[in-house]
Amino acid sequence: MAAVDPSTVFPLAGYERLCFLKNVIDHPQISVGDYTYYDDFETVDNFQRNVRYLFDFTGDTLRIGKFCMIASGVEFIMNGANHLANATTAYPFAVFGGDWQHAMEGKTYPQKGDTTIGNDVWIGYRAAIMPGVTIGDGAIIGAFSVVTRDVPPYSIVGGNPVQLIRQRFDDVTIAELLNTAWWNWPIEKITQYASLLTGDVKEFLGQLRQD
Repeated sequence: MAAVDPSTVFPLAGYERLCFLKNVIDHPQISVGDYTYYDDFETVDNFQRNVRYLFDFTGDTLRIGKFCMIASGVEFIMNGANHLANATTAYPFAVFGGDWQHAMEGKTYPQKGDTTIGNDVWIGYRAAIMPGVTIGDGAIIGAFSVVTRDVPPYSIVGGNPVQLIRQRFDDVTIAELLNTAWWNWPIEKITQYASLLTGDVKEFLGQLRQD
């Protein structure tokens, strides 16, 4: 049996609330890898609406890797939401123009950089990802979490702000998994190993060493 075509919009027959996200995104500052899916209780159009404050003049990007799992209600807060927290006031006078139009001359709003989601990342229901965060490969983000800082690969985090709950595997196993970068294999090889990828990690790595 052939692998699912990554260009398919709705990979589950008769179910149009789960999509391969790459195929429904049309924003030049958002990129998504193959097989990453988004599942929404209402409509898949909500994903792009939930990327908040992404403006062309801020220049930041949202990059999401391959084989990620993104639940309904997940929001990405981008750099356009930032205000002058260290000034006398955080109020954005200049955006309203008029006699206030020059209030930001010689100043810039805080910029925390691009938001990057690795591969094989599971983001739970209504989590919020703040600007400039990097989430490592294989990480799991708990439901209702607020991610204010980078998340290490293969870690489970939760809370507001997120705290480390535990690593999914020991350091040696994590290093070996990152080295395999299975999400970059040809789809035929991924399909060959699919039953091992969904099983015990030691068995998967052991078989990989033998092959």
